[in-house]
Amino acid sequence: MLAAHRTVMAGRMLDDRILFSDGEAIVIDKPAGLPVTRTKRGGDCIEDRLEELRMGFARSPMIVHRLDQDTSGCLLLARNPKALKRFNRSFSEGLITKVYWAVLDGETDGEEGLIDIPLEKKSTRERGWWVEGSSRGKPARTHWKRLITDGGKTLIEFRPETGRTHQLRVHAQEGLGAPIMGDPVYANGKGPMLLHARSIGVPRQGKAAIEAEARVPDSFGDWTPG
Repeated sequence: MLAAHRTVMAGRMLDDRILFSDGEAIVIDKPAGLPVTRTKRGGDCIEDRLEELRMGFARSPMIVHRLDQDTSGCLLLARNPKALKRFNRSFSEGLITKVYWAVLDGETDGEEGLIDIPLEKKSTRERGWWVEGSSRGKPARTHWKRLITDGGKTLIEFRPETGRTHQLRVHAQEGLGAPIMGDPVYANGKGPMLLHARSIGVPRQGKAAIEAEARVPDSFGDWTPG
């Protein structure tokens, strides 16, 4: 298990990836390819390595939210059950600010906008499960802004209002007409998926907000605004 983990994380332990830490929260820069929670097929995951982030506290931190296995960037953890409850409430009330960057395999019309497409989970024996837009689906809203267009590809900034499974991946494909580069479900899956949780902001009553930003991974190449 450790060997597989180091293949993904290039020899780095989780405590080498801390972006923010205090008495009630940690934000780490999750590498692409490492699942947050255990998968049916087994293998390494963040959930099985939380002890690395204990750092002298009475308990290991707890996972607050999820990122897809192939998505990199900011992942929030809670130090204790009370903090976990507060953070979960902030997510449900839409108080958490999340910014993602993605490279799309195509160009977009317009500079910015709002994608409002309800999402429904589907499954078949042959294909497995996936998510698609549906009037019967759960509400899903994503603000987007075009950052760079070059060579038929586009760097987009996403600011989701909701947190549905595969929301940004489906909204890119159905709302903007171009899938995220490397997406193994909604595109051709060639190369790494270029979706990155760039930053997170968590307001807190009576103390400074949690703010963290994860650098753009090397897989993005030159797709970085100057």
